[in-house]
Amino acid sequence: MSASRQLPLGLKYPPDQRLENFVAAPPAALAQLQMLSLGEGAGLYLAGGSGSGKTHLALAVCSEAEKHGRAVHYLPVTVLGEYLEDALPVAQSGVLYALDGLEKIAGMRAQEVALFNFHNAVRDRGGQLLYSAAETVEHLGLVLPDLESRLAQLPRIVLTLADDAARAQILRLRAARRGLQFDDAAIDWLLKHHGRDLHGLAQLFERLDRESLAAQRRLTLPFLRQVLAASSS
Repeated sequence: MSASRQLPLGLKYPPDQRLENFVAAPPAALAQLQMLSLGEGAGLYLAGGSGSGKTHLALAVCSEAEKHGRAVHYLPVTVLGEYLEDALPVAQSGVLYALDGLEKIAGMRAQEVALFNFHNAVRDRGGQLLYSAAETVEHLGLVLPDLESRLAQLPRIVLTLADDAARAQILRLRAARRGLQFDDAAIDWLLKHHGRDLHGLAQLFERLDRESLAAQRRLTLPFLRQVLAASSS
């Protein structure tokens, strides 16, 4: 299985997943990621729980790097899992490699060995590495000490889950980018009644966006209730 994906120049990334669109980033985090996209530094390690924005930032850095004419490999480790060893590309100079979801292979010795060798090859050839995982390195549960040591040497950014204010701001920004009006009362009701998981909220927002455009209606509280009531009936 060769699931490695070299992202071609000009690839259309989801417009919501950009560095400038990330809300409530840790101090200096966006600057660090911007510098990585420009080719400065050997790599970074992103840690954060589900919904903290790891994939958002990984894709945003890839997008930013491509804007500057750089070659990029994005590897969704969460999807690849036990096939990561077969998916790892040949390390090349100047390329940015983003490996998203390392927790998926923690404890798989063969995959950890393959990643350790790949990490060394990338460093030897002057490439860059961006890792993301649900935990910091020491809590990831790796079984290969050498890999843990290599990852621990990277500068790290620890992400936290967005609070309600940040979630509301994210929804407002998404609406604004689409030219939609999203009433504050509707946002507050949505957060209170339909969970706070950002991934789920993003999927729900996409649906509301389509419904709003089809009905030529703004995203008001009565409209939200109408749409959601129709889907549950």
